[in-house]
Amino acid sequence: MKTRSGIAPTECHCLAVRQAARHVTQFYDRFMAPLGLRSTQYSVLSILRRAGPLSINALAAELVMDRTTLGRNIRPLQRDGLVSAVVGREDRRSRQLQLTARGRARIAQARKAWTKAQAGFETTFGKGRAGVLRSMLRSVSERELAT
Repeated sequence: MKTRSGIAPTECHCLAVRQAARHVTQFYDRFMAPLGLRSTQYSVLSILRRAGPLSINALAAELVMDRTTLGRNIRPLQRDGLVSAVVGREDRRSRQLQLTARGRARIAQARKAWTKAQAGFETTFGKGRAGVLRSMLRSVSERELAT
């Protein structure tokens, strides 16, 4: 069914990407739930484990997420003692987020659940197709879209 703009909802790139993202997120969340994490929180912990302490702005840029959304994801991680805010290394007025010992232990546990989710996705979708999809999506995330 065409709309006034002439584009059917099934032809909308944004809708298709958002629906797929929600579907995949729900799948991964089922694996993370026993550990008290959501897939978005796993991503935060994983990046902090890899990159070390980061400012909220740097972490938001890494996740391609706005600061307020990231803040909502960080609060429960701080409450649970998985992430702490420390004085910045280069600018003592700034704060950086870092994993705590508890956060490092949780990400080690969560890595096993994430590996199972990853394998389940690849089993369903196909390892080769999953790799092509990841590559295409990274390409989209890395480009400036014309307005």
